[in-house]
Amino acid sequence: MKQPIRLGVDLGGSKIEIIALDAQGGQLLRHRIATPQGDYRATLQAITQLVRDSENQLGQTGTLGVGIPGAESLASGLIKNANSTCLIGQPLRQDLQTLLQRPIRLANDANCFALSEAVDGSGRTAEIVFGVILGTGIGGGIVIGQQVLTGANAIAGEWGHNPLPALRPEDFPQPACYCGRSGCIETYLSGPALAADHYRHSGQNLTSEAIEQRANAGDAACEATLQRYERRLGRALAGVINILDPEIIVLGGGLSKMARLYRNLPDCCGQHVFSDVFNTRIVPPQHGDSSGVRGAAWLWN
Repeated sequence: MKQPIRLGVDLGGSKIEIIALDAQGGQLLRHRIATPQGDYRATLQAITQLVRDSENQLGQTGTLGVGIPGAESLASGLIKNANSTCLIGQPLRQDLQTLLQRPIRLANDANCFALSEAVDGSGRTAEIVFGVILGTGIGGGIVIGQQVLTGANAIAGEWGHNPLPALRPEDFPQPACYCGRSGCIETYLSGPALAADHYRHSGQNLTSEAIEQRANAGDAACEATLQRYERRLGRALAGVINILDPEIIVLGGGLSKMARLYRNLPDCCGQHVFSDVFNTRIVPPQHGDSSGVRGAAWLWN
């Protein structure tokens, strides 16, 4: 008798990816296709076909979890807060369940990232894991006992839209956020925010990757930008630690590839944490870019 399989789908703005895991977390297959742009019905059909093709290849059906760039409203069951705007206001889980004739679990993509790393990644030994996305936007997910914490409003872990704490003169003026407020953590710590901060202070229009490369080569202005970034990230994470007190914080997203963060953040965080010791480990993801889709599969953990 074949062991049950877990299927995970990561629905992104540019790609839809599927993975199949065996009972031990071993990868059985992984495929990706382009996301139909701005077309909800075509997106439904693309996910459905991807699942059916994968199950035909494996010769069996599986449980299915789906990670999305948004959240499902607990009041209406409709998608909210989605970067892929064609999903907003749509009954995505209900429609997929009708098409695929099985129960489906949905979660925010940052929650999926955190779950993947908590189940069999960098946070596998921890009871409480905070997964952080440092990319085009700022996201987060909380996993306790290898279970995603959703929250009463389905926004647990959304630290990116809290105000940046302990503001310093270098943090003004507070940048405007798309959410309608100013000074959100995302407006300081996303990749575009890092580039914008460097431009404000130096007049140089550089990508975050170029800023890191130049800092490594001794560029003083780029080094100053990264130090500002690390101080801000340390203060922002300290606010989470003071409430959640996780054993491990796993960083994901493009900016998480900066090795210097793992050297410098403990000091940047520790001085703002309400404790005489700082034991929280800040680590890179074990599964890297695979964490989101793996976490979707582990929604049936």
